[in-house]
Amino acid sequence: MRAISLASAISALIALPAHATMIDWPAEVAHCRALRENIAPLLQAGQGISAVGRSSVAARRCVWIERRASRKKIPGAEPR
Repeated sequence: MRAISLASAISALIALPAHATMIDWPAEVAHCRALRENIAPLLQAGQGISAVGRSSVAARRCVWIERRASRKKIPGAEPR
């Protein structure tokens, strides 16, 4: 009896659908544009991403967001 209830609990947990969050594309594109505008002068001056105080994860996410937004033809997203 205990094994059956454990198996049904595990199967219920496995069967739960993964809920992906919706991406607000225009807001993400605007955020990435602002991030790029803020760090571009510092990068051109020879500072690295770590010196600017931004993580490389944020930079990679912005690259991904901009690429996906341009493929989806989101207004305001220009191809890079």
